[in-house]
Amino acid sequence: MEKTAHTSIETIEYYKAQNEKLEMEKEELEAKLKWYEEQFRLSQQRRFGSSSEKTDSDQLSLFNEAEDTTDSTVEEPTVESITYQRKKPRGQRKQNLENLPTETIEYRLSDEEQVCSCCGGELHDMSTEVRKELNVIPAQVKVVEHVRHVYSCRYCEHHEIETPIVTAEMPEPVFPGSLASPSAMAYTMTQKYVEGMPLYRQEKHLERFGVSIPRQTLANWMVYGANTWLELIYNEMRQQ
Repeated sequence: MEKTAHTSIETIEYYKAQNEKLEMEKEELEAKLKWYEEQFRLSQQRRFGSSSEKTDSDQLSLFNEAEDTTDSTVEEPTVESITYQRKKPRGQRKQNLENLPTETIEYRLSDEEQVCSCCGGELHDMSTEVRKELNVIPAQVKVVEHVRHVYSCRYCEHHEIETPIVTAEMPEPVFPGSLASPSAMAYTMTQKYVEGMPLYRQEKHLERFGVSIPRQTLANWMVYGANTWLELIYNEMRQQ
């Protein structure tokens, strides 16, 4: 009886995993289909369209995932609710590694081991052998609490005098009323437009860190950041 129940649980878990896998494959296929549709529309526009520089807004939908997905009505989650390759010429590896931070781990013989096995004399440090490795540190997610202290005068409090309240300065949030930090907003944008990772995959990626942030929220972060910060730089660059 216990064996049958255990088998049933394994079967349910198997089909759950298969269902999740199929859902991800479906989303990836839909993204590919959308990309091919965009390419077809661009091809038709180049072939039959006018020579005007105007571009139909639908043609840019592939890059407007954030605008298409954003939903300002979606409530911001709280902390409680989230828990191309080519070979390099020989000789360049050393040069490429010079700009990286280096951690050195040394391996030495203990004082008891620094004894010659032939004569029993004391050994001396003759040379070193060096092996280099690349250590990749995965992305990490942590909560940063900004605690601002508020001060008052105890003497004035005790003598019923008007008490001045002084509040320590604190940096303004990058997105008021949101969990977004500058690094989180920049990471989401970089993953999307540099690494080519759609928001639905970023949502799944964050879940593996134990953080549940809907893609609509990620889209809101990107749109707000672009309109509030990047547009200023873009306009200045155009003027220059």
